[in-house]
Amino acid sequence: MVFIFVTLFIDILGIGIIIPILPELIREFLGGNVAQAGRYYGVIIAVYATMQFLCAPAVGALSDRYGRRPIILASLFGLGTDYLIQAWAPSIGWLFLGRLVAGVMGASITTANAYIADVSTPETRARNYGFVGAAFGLGFIFGPALGGLLGGISLRLPFFVSAGLALVNWLYGFFVLPESLAPEHRSTVSWRKMNPLGSLRQLQAYPLVAGLAVAFLFASMAQRGLENVWVLHTTFRYGWNMQTNGLTLALVGLMAVLVQGFLIKPIVARMGERRTITLGLTASMLAFLAYGLASQGWMVPPIIVFGALAGVALPAIQGLVAGTVHSSDQGKIQGAFTSLTSMTAIVSPLVFTSGLFSYFTSETAPIILPGAPFFLGSLLFLVSLALLARLFRRLPLTTNLALTSALRGRGHSRPDVVSRATIRP
Repeated sequence: MVFIFVTLFIDILGIGIIIPILPELIREFLGGNVAQAGRYYGVIIAVYATMQFLCAPAVGALSDRYGRRPIILASLFGLGTDYLIQAWAPSIGWLFLGRLVAGVMGASITTANAYIADVSTPETRARNYGFVGAAFGLGFIFGPALGGLLGGISLRLPFFVSAGLALVNWLYGFFVLPESLAPEHRSTVSWRKMNPLGSLRQLQAYPLVAGLAVAFLFASMAQRGLENVWVLHTTFRYGWNMQTNGLTLALVGLMAVLVQGFLIKPIVARMGERRTITLGLTASMLAFLAYGLASQGWMVPPIIVFGALAGVALPAIQGLVAGTVHSSDQGKIQGAFTSLTSMTAIVSPLVFTSGLFSYFTSETAPIILPGAPFFLGSLLFLVSLALLARLFRRLPLTTNLALTSALRGRGHSRPDVVSRATIRP
């Protein structure tokens, strides 16, 4: 379990290290043109996300067939090698290749989660998955800060450090990582299991959940937009260097850990899922509007602190979904939401970075407006709020009768679900 925690931490740390560096490296290849850098950066991020989306089900299915150990070790070795390719990349084309391979190898997170499920008991499962959340949080706190500091020495150095971490982890795992999936529990490879869109069909069985999924999609799209455009926006608008970008991204990660690790539980307990979702989406909408309007760099950290309340919205939506869905469908429905998140990771950089940011910082734009992506994000959060308000008004979730009607919307009658689901206003 310790090795898996370290593996996930190093994976996320490696991603975090590169976040403040990659846009600068692309800009260097393009002679310092920010608008062009935005266009290429958005496509590169979309390529990475697309490979993760397509390969995660396949990697998971292969680990069910051949075991977790060989897949995890192969992914670590491939990731380390890929970071070296990016470190030595002589052109932007090599960066594209590097991020494509990184997307394939980054799909090992699916296998790491399966490994945790194999070795956990019902008593330790929640704690072990809590370690997963901690690994992600720590990686996104320390990764950008370290990347910014290393990038100040050399733009290539963060890639070498990430490669070293991955390869040392691979070597350590080669000697100490046991197999968690016994041969008698392995399954054959099914192409059906590898379909990344297959889980989305499960939403048809729950009209109420499908409505929540649409709102989740808009909010997730906006949130991804912030991640994708941050470095280019702050560099263009405020003249921030990599160190400043790394530290502010570390602050974003720290606030996310504090809110999701310590505040979301008491907030939901006091306000209920519906009001928590409304709080989070409203905070998101206002924070994005403030980011778009902020004319000075000193305004950004207070917005980060306030905007951290946004971190309660998406988990609360998923919690609301979990309380609505029958236990036999939980995995399928949560898988559908994971697919939605992956889809937004593909589309968002193309819209926010390659599209809006690139256009509104170019010479052909009628007005220079680097905050345009944040204005779109604020609008998407508003749309999400409006959809949920309409859904909650049409289906008053304070009554079990309303939930029964929602579940029967397409011929489903499941009183067992209603008896379990208590959805507070």
